[in-house]
Amino acid sequence: MAGSTLASPSADFGAPAPAPPAPPPAAAKKRSASLLQDIWRRFRRHKLALLGALVLIVIIVGVAFGPWLWKVAINDIDFTARLKPPSANHPFGTDDLGQDLLARLLYGGRISIAVGLTAMLISVVVGTIIGAIAGMSRGMVDTVLMWMTDLFLSLPQLPLLLVIIYFFRDSLKKIVGPEMGIFIMIVAVIGGFRWMPVARLVRAQFLSLREKEFLEAARALGASKGRQVVRHILPNAMGPVIVAGTIDVAAAIIAESTLSFLGLGFPPDIPTWGRVLYDAKDYLDIAPYWALFPGTLIFLTVLSINYIGDGLRDALDPRRVL
Repeated sequence: MAGSTLASPSADFGAPAPAPPAPPPAAAKKRSASLLQDIWRRFRRHKLALLGALVLIVIIVGVAFGPWLWKVAINDIDFTARLKPPSANHPFGTDDLGQDLLARLLYGGRISIAVGLTAMLISVVVGTIIGAIAGMSRGMVDTVLMWMTDLFLSLPQLPLLLVIIYFFRDSLKKIVGPEMGIFIMIVAVIGGFRWMPVARLVRAQFLSLREKEFLEAARALGASKGRQVVRHILPNAMGPVIVAGTIDVAAAIIAESTLSFLGLGFPPDIPTWGRVLYDAKDYLDIAPYWALFPGTLIFLTVLSINYIGDGLRDALDPRRVL
């Protein structure tokens, strides 16, 4: 035909178009750094979350390194200094045995925070696995898992916690020792009753994300279900899970303090914040400082974690523009 251009003899009309080159690693790192900068920019706009993060860092650093600086044994008994108010020698005062409360609260803070973090890990891992399986499944599997989740949600948690700890703590103490036995028992019980909200949240995220266009494209390219979950759905669902995890830390610390205050937590020689409160309840009229300091630490820790959770919720929400 006149005016047309002849095709090159070497042209291959049946060959597919070449794939675009993969971005260099530097570009991927730059995108990751930009995402972290966006998250930090959104987070720092939340002033209470920044204040909560600062207070929580101070508490964690204090309980982590404080016993190295304040080298007073937690079980040193001095009856001549019993029920002394805060002073230079005892900044937080002493208890009915003359034991230094600052040393005991620094030591017990490690256990209380460790209980909260470990129980949070258990609840997040178990809840994410169950929620992911339910969200990717259809039919009977999803129904059974959600029925089991609703069943655990309907159980009265505090009475059940008390019954389980009352019946099993002595046998576990004999196997792994008193301190580690109670720690494992409390962490397992608290974490075992905190995974249900995470499972429901993860399932909802999976049900929403699996219908998105980017996942349809991954399925069209032949991605397996495992690859869809690990590479596409789970990274996009981690924002709400992280926020739920921060809330679980605060809930676990409160649960441990409640159990210890009721006398079913750690033994008297392990001074967690809840246990110190339990020991102080009979001396509120003559030594109010004894309950004031552990109560304040529990209050500040839980409040700071909740504010951090609020800040992370805003920072990890892609629909929010700050």
